[in-house]
Amino acid sequence: MILFPAIDLKDGQCVRLFKGEMDKATVFGDDPAAQARRFTDAGCRWLHVVDLNGAFAGHPVNAAAVEAILAAVDVPVQLGGGIRDHAAIDRWIDLGVSRVILGTVALRDPALVREACRRHPGRIAVGIDARDGRVAVEGWAETSDVTALDLALRFEDAGVAAIIHTDIDRDGALSGPNVEASAQLAEHLTTPVIVSGGVSSLDDVLAVQAQAHRGLEGVISGRALYDGRLNLAAALVALGAV
Repeated sequence: MILFPAIDLKDGQCVRLFKGEMDKATVFGDDPAAQARRFTDAGCRWLHVVDLNGAFAGHPVNAAAVEAILAAVDVPVQLGGGIRDHAAIDRWIDLGVSRVILGTVALRDPALVREACRRHPGRIAVGIDARDGRVAVEGWAETSDVTALDLALRFEDAGVAAIIHTDIDRDGALSGPNVEASAQLAEHLTTPVIVSGGVSSLDDVLAVQAQAHRGLEGVISGRALYDGRLNLAAALVALGAV
């Protein structure tokens, strides 16, 4: 079980949103690279980075901050937010991103995801952000009629490295992750699933770990790490990561 600390970028700063709403952002720092070093110095083996402005704009916006993070750490980084064409995918992988997360484009252009998986084996993840079980896109501003499971199944034979499943109504709300929804999704897939949204405590992390046998590979935490509700060192020890 991998704990992915989240670094969400808005206007070059580290922030956390409340249920995906850009006007409800809490700023936790103005030096994303320093924050990345703090996470890796504590023993984190992966980082989860999201360009929030990019998710809404449809193209990378916080590139300078991402590049600073990549230069600051030597652990794998998975990156999402506004990556919607092969040029952006290729650029980030060339710059050292270990795993590119495709979200909106997975719904809009599944053929692009398949081609990206072919060109970059093991380097492409699909981000499935759901509101009431339905996939939301364009920075969560639009909710489609497609279910999370239907979208995930479209890529079962594509070579996707992971599905990152976010319950939008839990994200940033510290109300606990929707472990059961993610586990049920994972049970229908061969692709591993990473749980995102709502982690508030060590108990939440352990609840995800307890369902690892159903196909859960990891859990993402943001706000709880920043405000101290989740002790990073204790979480890593509990997961056997250190």
